[in-house]
Amino acid sequence: MSENSNGIVRVWCDGCYDMVHFGHANSLRQAKALGDYLIVGIHTDEEITRHKGPPVFTEQERYKMVRGIKWVNEVVEGAPYITTLETLDKYNCDFCVHGDDITMTADGVDTYHLVKAAGRYKEVKRTAGVSTTDVVGRMLLMTRQHFRQGPQEYEVGLEGSSALGLDSRARSPWTGCSQFLPTTQKIIQFSEGKEPKPGDKVVYVAGAFDVFHVGHLDFLEQVRNEGDFLIVGLHTDPAVNRYKGSNYPIMNLHERVLSVLACKYVSEVVIGAPYAVTEELMSHFHVDMVCHGQTSIMPDCDGSDPYAVPKKLGKFKLIDSHNTMTTEKIVDRIIRHRLEFETRNYKKEQKEVALLEAMERCKLVAKS
Repeated sequence: MSENSNGIVRVWCDGCYDMVHFGHANSLRQAKALGDYLIVGIHTDEEITRHKGPPVFTEQERYKMVRGIKWVNEVVEGAPYITTLETLDKYNCDFCVHGDDITMTADGVDTYHLVKAAGRYKEVKRTAGVSTTDVVGRMLLMTRQHFRQGPQEYEVGLEGSSALGLDSRARSPWTGCSQFLPTTQKIIQFSEGKEPKPGDKVVYVAGAFDVFHVGHLDFLEQVRNEGDFLIVGLHTDPAVNRYKGSNYPIMNLHERVLSVLACKYVSEVVIGAPYAVTEELMSHFHVDMVCHGQTSIMPDCDGSDPYAVPKKLGKFKLIDSHNTMTTEKIVDRIIRHRLEFETRNYKKEQKEVALLEAMERCKLVAKS
């Protein structure tokens, strides 16, 4: 490891960071824990398309999303697809960190082979139960079975579902996705664990925050500007399905909790928050202001206004983040380019399977 003059350990991570989810955030959290200052390099749309297939989010959206993750200190735009020693030296980084899955170029070359050979590579554990391939696959299926893994997926009758990386029997452990199993430890790792300081203005906002995206990020930034301590209430899956319809939410409650907790503007999360903002809730969390975006507000089950209490108290404010991105628009992007994404997911798994088979052959040769 190189010695930085100020004694600060600088860590480098890079990747596509498409459809940024709690798995990406957890990887960056682990990387930051290995040093003091975390720099994240993000590839361009052109590079990703050439090596992997078309990204869902644009590079500008991906840059903004990663900057919004609370463990990230700096973002480098347009980072090279293959990580070189020159890149680490340019940004004065001691080493590179990546998950324990394999990332390859279009030619099947390990993108980290140079830093690995130089001993400037460290590995962290990949977050089981989620991948960008899996999230894209859920959107392609858009079925009520999309939280389940295994034979249930075949009930939808979509050909090639295993190629989307949704089948738990898929041979690649990196694309084939197991069910996400939340733990209290994981929530603690993502949470700041801090309470409002005396005199802090506490702001509350609630919603689905399904497939966390730049629209959510910009909105939460604006809401955080309204106070000092931001609490986000996350509605249950049945509640989200009631007001969003179709087969939403795409991400289950526990997945949405971690994605929101990873946002640097968020101080605390209420898991399974009630749909109506009650006096009890406001009193319990010492809420000074309740905010909502420009989207329509569906009445509660009894037909009442879920924000009647904060409105009556003069503690309600509509926020316009001037970002019109929605989860529905992301799904529409994917559906419109369905064939491209199906092909991308299939090719990714095929490359991983080929690599796994090669690794197994090497092990057999070593043993003989």
